[in-house]
Amino acid sequence: MTPEQYVQERAARSGSSFYYAFLFLPPPRRAAITAFYAFCREVDDVVDEVQDPGVARTKLAWWQQEVRKAFAGQPTHPAMQALLPHAAGYGITAEHLLAVIEGCQMDLDQTRYLDYPGLQRYCHLVAGVVGEVAANIFGRTEAQTVAYAHRMGLAFQLTNIIRDVGDDARRGRIYLPVSELQQFDVKAHEILNRVYSDRFTALMKFQAERAHRTYDEALALLPEADRAAQRPGLMMGNIYRTLLREIETENFQVLHQRISLTPIRKLWIAWRTQMRGR
Repeated sequence: MTPEQYVQERAARSGSSFYYAFLFLPPPRRAAITAFYAFCREVDDVVDEVQDPGVARTKLAWWQQEVRKAFAGQPTHPAMQALLPHAAGYGITAEHLLAVIEGCQMDLDQTRYLDYPGLQRYCHLVAGVVGEVAANIFGRTEAQTVAYAHRMGLAFQLTNIIRDVGDDARRGRIYLPVSELQQFDVKAHEILNRVYSDRFTALMKFQAERAHRTYDEALALLPEADRAAQRPGLMMGNIYRTLLREIETENFQVLHQRISLTPIRKLWIAWRTQMRGR
């Protein structure tokens, strides 16, 4: 299996919303974003799938070394072998990849966030930086498009946090800020034990409203000159925001299940965005 086949299989197997946006890109950009996405999946899965934190730290340290070796011209992992040929052309740096790894390390060291500014730092590393790299690959001419990409990445991550409250709790993590749990009088043990209440619903409505504001802020930042090139990001935005609305329709029943969209619905949203241009 070639590195290109490896990352393609990795991306397709994930079933992620991102994959459906990649399908509409021209082959060189599609190859670059697929390789970058495969890298992100590799390091993220270290945290989600490795039970022993010590082993997970060792694996992430290996990935840090792999990134440095790759940018010195010696990649060994197929994801890095597939990504490196695209790095210079699309402005992908070792610092970008190391920031993503740093965000994954935070998952090993921190299972609670005291307030929203603290959570934003985590979101910047695991989603904002990813958005910036993706925007570079999609193509941009305006510096402000980077700000749009970071804001859109934050919106995606806030949606993920809402969707995954139950899954994360089963791993002992609560990303909802402690200050906001206190504001709505929701106890951590209630989330860990999947206890629904009017207080929990009010808390989640607050989270959803902030996510919607963040989508709106991101879209307002996107320069018209880059709108066509950034269409794959808009596809992902429409898919994620549809998911957020689906969660709202289900009255935030996220503690015992993972609400998702079907593959055909994701593809339909991506195709509709491609046709409409927004």
